[in-house]
Amino acid sequence: MRIKKLDWFVVKSFVMLLAGTFFVCLFIFMMQFLWRYVEDLVGKGLDMWVMAKFFFYSSLMMIPMSLPLAVLLASLITFGNFGERSELLAMKAAGIPLIKVMRPLIVVVAFISCLSFYFQNVIGPKATTELYALLFSIKQKSPELDIPEGAFYHELDGYNLYVEKKDKKTGILYGVMIYNFSDGFENAHIIVADSGRMEMTADKKYLNLHLYSGEQFENLRSQSMKSKNVPYRRESFREKHSLIAFDANFNQMDAGYLSNQAAAKDMMVLQHSIDSMTARFDSIGRNYYKDAKRLTYKKVELSGADSVQLAGTTARSLSTDSVFSVQSYAKRQDIVQRALNKVQSQSSDLSMKTYVTSDGDKNIRRHKKEWWGKITLSLACLIFFFIGAPLGAIIRKGGLGMPVVISVILFIFYYVIENTGTKMAREGELQMWFGMWVSTMVLAPLGAFFTYKANRDSVVFNIDVYKEFFMKLLGMRSKRHLVKKEVIIDDPDYEEVCKRLEALCPKCEEYAAHKRFNRPPNYLHIFTNNTDDTTIQEISDELESIVEILSNSKDRILIDRTNKFPILSVSAHKSPSKHLWLNVVCGVCVPVGIVFYLRIWMFGRRLDKDLRTIVETSGLIIKDLRN
Repeated sequence: MRIKKLDWFVVKSFVMLLAGTFFVCLFIFMMQFLWRYVEDLVGKGLDMWVMAKFFFYSSLMMIPMSLPLAVLLASLITFGNFGERSELLAMKAAGIPLIKVMRPLIVVVAFISCLSFYFQNVIGPKATTELYALLFSIKQKSPELDIPEGAFYHELDGYNLYVEKKDKKTGILYGVMIYNFSDGFENAHIIVADSGRMEMTADKKYLNLHLYSGEQFENLRSQSMKSKNVPYRRESFREKHSLIAFDANFNQMDAGYLSNQAAAKDMMVLQHSIDSMTARFDSIGRNYYKDAKRLTYKKVELSGADSVQLAGTTARSLSTDSVFSVQSYAKRQDIVQRALNKVQSQSSDLSMKTYVTSDGDKNIRRHKKEWWGKITLSLACLIFFFIGAPLGAIIRKGGLGMPVVISVILFIFYYVIENTGTKMAREGELQMWFGMWVSTMVLAPLGAFFTYKANRDSVVFNIDVYKEFFMKLLGMRSKRHLVKKEVIIDDPDYEEVCKRLEALCPKCEEYAAHKRFNRPPNYLHIFTNNTDDTTIQEISDELESIVEILSNSKDRILIDRTNKFPILSVSAHKSPSKHLWLNVVCGVCVPVGIVFYLRIWMFGRRLDKDLRTIVETSGLIIKDLRN
């Protein structure tokens, strides 16, 4: 258990990157949270202390959400840097497997997961309570008074203000119109003034209006839709003063009323609330069941006035339809109406009971969501580490390019799964524990798979492997790129090369003449023949051996001529697969078979061209060497 220098190096590299990525992720989440409430914050004239409290509480609430993404991004960059600088290769060469390199970071990330759980269980509920109490207080605050020019200002309750022009230096308003709707829209009090001033009272609870050279119109009695003549009063004034209620102070409300919300409770209180609500609503549900059962089996007895003597019937054969049919029309109408009223009453009663039980179920599910969320979000840090570290080791790209793209894609994938599971669990479509754990159940096997592949040096994310596969699928091939070597130990035996090229050229010509690639191949032969073409394999091996000898040449012209030798495809011209049954299946499926048939014909024509290129290039090389 001794801490080694390598462990310190790995931890130091990871922690420094984690600090940077954490603050970047926290800033992003805070901006996203701020954007949701920007309309409630703008134009309220809030002081710096209120805004500081808002950002402080929101940052505390966003820390658990920022940590998983920060861990994912930091682990990707750390191990990507190790791979890009060949430090990971040096560790493996020294006999240190990847899982041993990750071991100190597993301890660090486990500590971060515990820290995330502490924030969610202890600090998070308090921060959430204070933040939403602050937000509610901000929403209740009156907006800052800023009356625009040439437009009606309606932020004052019961008033509409219009200012034609205002002098920003002196604060004088020109062309003022004030509509007072405190007595209703039809009974508005209208004031028109040539100019005026506005100022706040000392306690900032009233707006003091100083108006000059104007008129006031006011109805003497209220009017209605039927009113024809309504007397009104018209008043002219040189100077008029009026007070309008306008509370511009910020009043912080008590956060105690939010203490019963699920987000404001720790796990112990949540569990206690879940047990209490479950017992309470189970009791309510049992009582509702008993009431419904009692109503179902309630006996209906006929009074003496309603009883009917039916001839030829007994008590056993007597039915409600028989009783109903012998009643008078008025009596039947009365019976139907009473039954309908009874059904409507019972329906309303059941609707109220359904609302009570469904609301209780929603509240219980809300508490269970918070309870499980504290665990799953903490474990997300550890799971993202087991995804990010192996991916960084496989991709071997550091910096903020590829790691950021992969991190964003993975986090969006996690966010979509987590939100989907949470929403379905909240609506009661899934069990709450399953809905909250579904993202973990999807990502945990993914992390185990990446860790296993990275520990085995897998090429699952090697771009060159996929590039080679698609080039082979599309019939593309790479060209030779031989360059003159700086140091050559053994010079080529050019006479031996000439003899081998002279022997290779007849083989190529004979093979091309035998196969006759210019003609369309036999369809049945292609899909029933799975034998190996040894001749073209021998030609290819001989050519590569000669190219290897010529690559040691000091003559740059000879190197350029050698680069003209093609890289032969030794099986693409023969059949789709090495398995006979698969060839037969492809041949029977006519649309697929035709595609393979045309592809094989194309590869055969290309091979014929390659053989002629070998013969032509060999002749030029032999001529250069012997001259």
